[in-house]
Amino acid sequence: MNDNIFDALRDEHRRELLLDLLKHNPQSVTKQSTANRQTEQADADRQLQIAMYHTHLPKLEDYGFIQWNKNENEVSTGPQFGELRPLLEWMDDPSEN
Repeated sequence: MNDNIFDALRDEHRRELLLDLLKHNPQSVTKQSTANRQTEQADADRQLQIAMYHTHLPKLEDYGFIQWNKNENEVSTGPQFGELRPLLEWMDDPSEN
């Protein structure tokens, strides 16, 4: 197992995205509406969105675990996703937790 797998799974937001891709491929990366949220939560959502677009998605794409279509705001499994699949399936198995 290579270090990229551990780095990809280290962050909870990257883990959630990768687990979601395991179940539903492709995934939409939409901007969350903050109109009806309290200011504090809206700020946190905005910070997460910035982190996804500038850190998490580029990192996962560089590792080859996802393909990111910025024009369509969509991610799908990348050519190296198979390296993660067994570990993600184990993480997603309720009998293992």
